[in-house]
Amino acid sequence: MPDTAPLSALLQAALAARKPLLEQLHAENTDAYRLFHGSVEGLPGLTVDRYGDLLLVQSFHSPLDADRLAELEAFYAGALPGLALVYNDRSRANSRIGNKLEGEALAVAMQPRIAHEMGVSYHVQGRHAGQDPWLFLDLRAARRRVMREAPGKTLLNLFAYTCGVGIAAARAGATFVVNVDFAESSLAVGKENARLNELPIRPRFIHSDAFAAMRQLSGIGQPKMVRGKRMPPFPKLEPRQFDIVFLDPPRYAKSAFGVVDLVSDYPALLKPALLCTAEGGTLICTNNVAEVEREPWLDQLQRSATKAGRTIREVEWILPEADFPSSDDKPPLKVALLRV
Repeated sequence: MPDTAPLSALLQAALAARKPLLEQLHAENTDAYRLFHGSVEGLPGLTVDRYGDLLLVQSFHSPLDADRLAELEAFYAGALPGLALVYNDRSRANSRIGNKLEGEALAVAMQPRIAHEMGVSYHVQGRHAGQDPWLFLDLRAARRRVMREAPGKTLLNLFAYTCGVGIAAARAGATFVVNVDFAESSLAVGKENARLNELPIRPRFIHSDAFAAMRQLSGIGQPKMVRGKRMPPFPKLEPRQFDIVFLDPPRYAKSAFGVVDLVSDYPALLKPALLCTAEGGTLICTNNVAEVEREPWLDQLQRSATKAGRTIREVEWILPEADFPSSDDKPPLKVALLRV
């Protein structure tokens, strides 16, 4: 599609390309997916996502002007009628939402809604106290794989956010699920997601820095004092290993317990996560930094595992599904399933 093509033509081409996938998703009770992936489909920085009856439009490089927004709204009103549109301009620093909504538009954006994925229900809102949607759609392939792996297994979900992976695992038949996140507000959404579904078990939700949780579960231990400084309070956890560990860290975060840095120091996360994984178990790692290349990252994981005294017996890449196309077969989100 040429750069001069009208936006509606780009949206139509993207929708047509997704027809086989959408038929499959609808058949399995999924109504949450990406409709337009602008970085590949003709307008970098623009994304259009469906979450149930919500159409979430977001622009990350520059604001979407009024004419283009009207064109987009008119296209989807015809192609997918009945969806409520919410537009978030996230072109400001740190992807903060910059466009103010008022009156009816704000009410629509703040309305609680429910989206479905592979028969699992999730709470969503066009806007809330945070910035990111409550369900990351590019992780669907990973959640799908977790649901295949989970029956009869235990699962530890690290950097759980709103606990989508943990809820999916519980729904699929996991025997024990633990979700760990430092944000109490995110865990609160996760708890509501658990209540929304008929789960055969009750997942556990731990409000904790992931480093403190991993060190205790792995048996390394988290002291209350480090180099003469008292650590912030953290829940006490007994050592325990899990059949499946899902490690989905943010790009960068810093706390008194450690630094998350997906570019420079992934091994700081890998070692304790690996030690939380039972022998013969599965560790699923993600890295969402586009400039980190897949093979060098995998080499780093393998070397770090060797240093930790664990062997990676098998590696499998979990690729995003077809609503997240890649022009070079190198999607920014990398998900590695490691048998250890």
